[in-house]
Amino acid sequence: MRVNSKGQVTIPAHLREKYGISEGDEVDVVEVGDTLTIVRREGSESRGKRLTRHMRGKASMRMSTDELMELLRGE
Repeated sequence: MRVNSKGQVTIPAHLREKYGISEGDEVDVVEVGDTLTIVRREGSESRGKRLTRHMRGKASMRMSTDELMELLRGE
């Protein structure tokens, strides 16, 4: 990995997938002895929680859970 002029590095896609790191996730770089380690920030929201928070209250109609499941299952 190469550090760019802004001090940024790119975490390779296969490692982001392996460790479940998505765009917008918050991470910290911590010093452990003489090594820098990237860790997920404590208490940060997952991508799913951010999406749910963003979408909450956006629906144009109200449906019960049973009505929604019936619609999704095609019953």
